[in-house]
Amino acid sequence: MKVRVVVLLLTLLATACTTTPTGRSQLMLVSPESAVQASAEAYPKLLEKFAREGKLDNDPEQVRRVKEITGRLVAEAIKDYPHTRAWKWQVVVIDDPDTVNAWCMAGGKMAVYSGLLKKIKPTDDELAQVMAHEISHAVANHVAEQMSIALASQVGLAILSATALHDSRYRTAALTGAALAASLAIELPYSRKAEAEADRIGIELAAKAGYDPRAAVTLWQKMARVSEGRAPEFLSTHPAPESRQKALQALVPQMMKYYHPDEPHPVYQGL
Repeated sequence: MKVRVVVLLLTLLATACTTTPTGRSQLMLVSPESAVQASAEAYPKLLEKFAREGKLDNDPEQVRRVKEITGRLVAEAIKDYPHTRAWKWQVVVIDDPDTVNAWCMAGGKMAVYSGLLKKIKPTDDELAQVMAHEISHAVANHVAEQMSIALASQVGLAILSATALHDSRYRTAALTGAALAASLAIELPYSRKAEAEADRIGIELAAKAGYDPRAAVTLWQKMARVSEGRAPEFLSTHPAPESRQKALQALVPQMMKYYHPDEPHPVYQGL
């Protein structure tokens, strides 16, 4: 019986694979559709605490800026990845001046913290690189991939459960099951391959939306300066070694052909 279970599991692992937009093979035990549904359930619960404290979207100018930049990126994402047209895209600004972070769940549920805006002081081009990178994790199904990896390992599931029990954010949100996994997926580090993939997809997405590809390099230079002494949360889940800046710099010449800042760029209005 045990042998049959092992064989069944190995067969499932061998067949439950898909390919990312860059051609990388990824484990997909959790379907992208399931990840989108789980994220839609988790998102409002994650934001519940901030909403009660009046820390959501309380700076109109910040919100306007974030939504305009993100709206241009979403418009391009929908153009390149038509299946995302059905997503209920959303972005909020969380008023937390000490947190340098941003994330995007499956289905286009996004957040950026005021700490990133205040400490990094990104230009519009640099902020576009942040949001494009996060959107790229979603369009490349990295959240579903993270959930699948956890599902494939009892150790991984145990870690998810232990994290939920010891982390007040998730106790407060009262997340369970797939929604919990979707929430933790944006907190746990992505693999180096997934990060490199999001960098590659993101810099192209931003260029097509009219944002300077060279800003990807200057953004990470700013991140490195801010991280001196104590790394911000953004870097804890988005490792940025010197090789990353070099890799982005190498991509810049390829991306310039997509960069036409003087052309009109549509803005997704549903955020």
